[in-house]
Amino acid sequence: MINSSTENLITEAVNRYSDTIFRVAFQYTRNRYDAEDILQEVFLQLLKTPTVTDGGDGLKAWLIRVTINKSKDFLRARKRRHTVAYTYDPPVPPEGRGEVFDALALLSEGDRNALYLHYYEGYTAREAASILGGTERAMTKRIGRARDKLKKFLEE
Repeated sequence: MINSSTENLITEAVNRYSDTIFRVAFQYTRNRYDAEDILQEVFLQLLKTPTVTDGGDGLKAWLIRVTINKSKDFLRARKRRHTVAYTYDPPVPPEGRGEVFDALALLSEGDRNALYLHYYEGYTAREAASILGGTERAMTKRIGRARDKLKKFLEE
């Protein structure tokens, strides 16, 4: 049974972070429907994790970390099943951002995550390092190198 404060926290988390969780999952799956499934799994995990539902500033970071882990699990499971998608749902980048979207796909997973957390979510290098693992200095270098790679891809 869920008490009213937990229900309120989860409702607020869904309203506030659904778009972020969807975007992170979509980066991995490149498929809207799979990203929506992962989104649901993340919020189910939030329901099952009582220590997280106490609230706090780390909720968004926790949700992003769980999304990354569930996305990786999804991709591993898809490889094991050796299935082929019945329909192709091409990703639709925001208006006028097709080049950037395509260039981001050329970056490694770690570089994409670092840029996403820093530029889209507004995390500092220290905060991004705590989410993805590593030190602030290493994250700062990773963000810089990823930005340079992205620039090179866009110039080509």
